Amino acid sequence: MSHELRIIAKSPSETEGVGFKLGMFLKTHGRATVCLYGDLGAGKTTLIRGIASAFGIPERDIGSASFVIIAEYETSPPFYHIDLYRIEREDDIEELGVWEYINSGGIAVIEWAERLSEIPEGAITVKINYIDEKSREIIIEGIDEKDWNNM
Repeated sequence: MSHELRIIAKSPSETEGVGFKLGMFLKTHGRATVCLYGDLGAGKTTLIRGIASAFGIPERDIGSASFVIIAEYETSPPFYHIDLYRIEREDDIEELGVWEYINSGGIAVIEWAERLSEIPEGAITVKINYIDEKSREIIIEGIDEKDWNNM
């Protein structure tokens, strides 16, 4: 049974490190969806850079997908960075095929996941809370603490 993991990251590099560890977990377990929640500037993209680095994707290739809603990376398994910030209607999510990416068997990391009509089954949820200029509280649900500590 998984419960909340609460991690305090005291710098952007620590946030990225948490992301890397999460990425290694995802890579090891093969298939997953990660739903990210947090205010603008909370560090979601920084966390995603860490996740992506576990798949060998260069940091410079991961940006805030302000204009690119879905970025696909040919990794094994495939990695999808989905940013729903500019999505306003559920119909837009359907038209873009977001659910097809989520159900593709790859790793889908979704920023602004609250814009989805529902949390995908089996998703890992990550909430990033702003503490101060550099520090963030990262709350991860859907991973057993024992599995996390063994990474």
